[in-house]
Amino acid sequence: MSTQERDKHYHQLEALLAVEIAAERIIIEPAKRLAYGTDASFYRLIPHIVLRLKNLDEVIYAIQCCREMKIPFTFRAAGTSLSGQAVSDSVLITLTDDWRGHEIIDNGNKIILQPGVIGADANKYLAPFKRKIGPDPASINTCKIGGIAANNASGMCCGTAQNSYRTIDSVKVVLSDGTLLDTSSKESIAAFRAARPDIVEGLSALVKETQGNQPLTQRIRHKYRLKNTTGYSLNALVDYSDPIEVLEHLMIGSEGTLGFIAEITYNTVIEHNFKASSLLVFADIEEACRAVTTLSKTPVAAVELMDGRALRSVADKSGMPSFIQHLNLEACALLVETHASAQTDIDQQCDAIMASLSDYTIIESVPFTLDPTTVATLWGIRKGMFPAVGAVREVGTTVIIEDVAFPVENLANGVRDLQALFDQYNYSEAIIFGHALEGNLHFVFTQGFESQPEITRYGNFMDDVADLVAVKYQGSLKAEHGTGRNMAPYVELEWGKDGYRLMEKIKALFDPQGLLNPGVIINDNPHVHIENLKPMPAADSLVDRCIECGFCEPVCPSRTLTLSPRQRIVLYRELQRRRASGEQTQASELERIFEYQGIDTCAATGLCADRCPVGINTGDLIKQLRTAKYQKFVPIANWTAEHFGATTAITRAALKANQIAVNVIGENAVSKMTNGIRHLTGNKTPIWLAETPQSNQHKIDRAMELLVRSDKKVVYLPSCASRTMGQQSNASDQRSLTEVTLSLIKKAGYEIIIPKQLEQQCCGMPYDSKGMTDIALRKAQQLEAVLWQASYQGEYPVLFDTSPCAKRSIDQFTKPMEILEPTGFTAKYLVPNLSITPKQETVMLHVTCSSRRMGLENDMLSLAKACVSDVVVPEHIACCGWAGDKGFTTPELNQAAVHPLREQVPQGCKRGFSNSRTCEIGLSNHSGVPYQSILYLVDEVSAPL
Repeated sequence: MSTQERDKHYHQLEALLAVEIAAERIIIEPAKRLAYGTDASFYRLIPHIVLRLKNLDEVIYAIQCCREMKIPFTFRAAGTSLSGQAVSDSVLITLTDDWRGHEIIDNGNKIILQPGVIGADANKYLAPFKRKIGPDPASINTCKIGGIAANNASGMCCGTAQNSYRTIDSVKVVLSDGTLLDTSSKESIAAFRAARPDIVEGLSALVKETQGNQPLTQRIRHKYRLKNTTGYSLNALVDYSDPIEVLEHLMIGSEGTLGFIAEITYNTVIEHNFKASSLLVFADIEEACRAVTTLSKTPVAAVELMDGRALRSVADKSGMPSFIQHLNLEACALLVETHASAQTDIDQQCDAIMASLSDYTIIESVPFTLDPTTVATLWGIRKGMFPAVGAVREVGTTVIIEDVAFPVENLANGVRDLQALFDQYNYSEAIIFGHALEGNLHFVFTQGFESQPEITRYGNFMDDVADLVAVKYQGSLKAEHGTGRNMAPYVELEWGKDGYRLMEKIKALFDPQGLLNPGVIINDNPHVHIENLKPMPAADSLVDRCIECGFCEPVCPSRTLTLSPRQRIVLYRELQRRRASGEQTQASELERIFEYQGIDTCAATGLCADRCPVGINTGDLIKQLRTAKYQKFVPIANWTAEHFGATTAITRAALKANQIAVNVIGENAVSKMTNGIRHLTGNKTPIWLAETPQSNQHKIDRAMELLVRSDKKVVYLPSCASRTMGQQSNASDQRSLTEVTLSLIKKAGYEIIIPKQLEQQCCGMPYDSKGMTDIALRKAQQLEAVLWQASYQGEYPVLFDTSPCAKRSIDQFTKPMEILEPTGFTAKYLVPNLSITPKQETVMLHVTCSSRRMGLENDMLSLAKACVSDVVVPEHIACCGWAGDKGFTTPELNQAAVHPLREQVPQGCKRGFSNSRTCEIGLSNHSGVPYQSILYLVDEVSAPL
């Protein structure tokens, strides 16, 4: 088929899809197809069409359309897959956030999950029942249930007993012709048997054939005593005889090549109350692996092995035990964890585990502990190894993480042989770690694909790895990451001709047209693993370390509007590649698109950095790019910075004028006029909202004269937002935030110090968010000097009444001052001096992104719960997307960020609380209830002691 014919074919499909699917969810723009088409693997395929589907009917319709047009399609969940199973050069089907439904049944012993539920959220829902799902992949905070099931993902404590294959109760699946089967429904099963006798009879025949082939049956049983995700779940054909049960289990690990998992019900597992961890270091691999065999007979939940190179990679990280720096490369560590539901049991288990190792020489150790901080540090060693390699790789290379499994009795030899291959192929940075109880090892190394010699080196290395693992040791080439394209050429090597032919028959039975995720698992191209390799061109030192894993995406406020941090970096890399290669026309077009998609709609909150394995803050790149965009406004910005008092006065006057206009001509008229002007100017003027605050007319200097004098003192810095903005017109408490703060501090018996030249003070955030770093730094330094003086050189704490300003000041200031936002200050200094009488009321609580980054989420929730009987923290809103002034200038960002909010407001709930005045505007607008600072709530329920 020619390019012209192919394009026509896709245009026809696009028109067919548009009959039932909204146009904005049929993505055909080249830049967005590139961004959406990128996953965590090192492969690059650009889909012709990306679909964002919102319900099951749309999925069935899309499948039927693709089938009618004979066009392949691929399903994508979170895109954290590492082996190339979630990329496509045809149609990529993704899901909207409408697929996050769940239902807990049988008192938490089972849970029904839609494929869009993030794994960690499933565990959060189960936590009150002391249960969790069995799979525990390292990406559980990002990966989704659809991907977990489709890849049979496991993890550190999951093993082979608690993966999706072993814990599935039932599944709802859509097959290649659009047929829907719900294995939890007798009616659905009966209808399926009548509609698809070909599959039912075909599976029965395959069961009979497989179970009648004793060598193959024995091979299957041998392979699945290990962790194994290479190829299809052939164990389904020996573990079960009923074709429905076989189908159900074949879907696990099928990587979207047999059907679409629309829902899965898991049998859950116990989440123990007590978890103890210990780090044990042995002199060499052999001693450590012998210890693993011994430990497997004790009550351990996890045993993580780390070779000497892996330990060396994290030796200089903060918090690491000091002895790690002095270990030689021969050393090998085991991180051991045990779980129990009672203190006495955990104590006994720890003693029994250590007693079992009495004949071994442990050269260094961190003894078993239940201390959460120490446990987190120990697991931080293990979890920090993958990013440690990624952080030091050369620009232009990618990080590759492979996972294999050896029979445990051959684990030490396997490690030694892998290390020899690293040396042979000059992968000097390569490290090994993994889940030792199952013989499951991950090895991480860096690889460039910019030259043919490098590609050849990688290809030869993988050939030797395959021979080593699959032939020499009869192990698994993929233990938990899925086959994908990466191991497709080696499936037959691992499984033999009989096993591979069986897989081909399975694929043909379910997908006779070969349209479902072609090229994945079953592929006759011996070079597919070294084709369509992802370029990683240098773009900017701020983001060059990005490995495109997607861990950042769940917390990004713009991810459903335009781009996530990963996608921004993908497009920026492509933009830089085009510029470097002289593709000026294409670069200019992408630059035009990126201005809105990448720059204008980024909230630059930094939440992505907290999720990123290598700590990349994509917002820093965006703010840097805004420097050029806002360069022409620098003179105006300089004037406002030098005359900040005048600037805030103008803002107050504008808010007052708005208030007068609303009172005189009404909200509708003001809205039509203001938003009409915005429309005429191409959205260059601010939007008008009914929740726009009134002007703050509180005279803080006069109020200060009436306050107490005390030995207990606090410096109070009202933010420029709280100095200018009062409350929205329908708020129950019309006092300004400055009034409420003074009232509350006075109740607690503190004397308040207001910094000099208050109206001139600003933390610099309005300038920093637009890339005007010099002005922002100047304002921050000016504020620091004033607060240093006001606090008597740090003797007294400093309260910022909004969290974003506090966070920025903590980051920028160099002098030793205690800077606190409302939650931290109230908990530490006010609550001990107040009598609090909680109210019987349900309220909403928004934890701002700055509070999250300061680690105050639990503190803020605890404070709210001390004040009222019921507190609702809405799900899936890590940042409100107001982002300084973007709520007024780019309101669609705020709308996208909080779109799940209104539906989570309980009936009868009449107000919400937060700790950022500007965020509260957007929260009020999109929730239907007014939001105010949490200080209002504390003031309302408190009295002096």
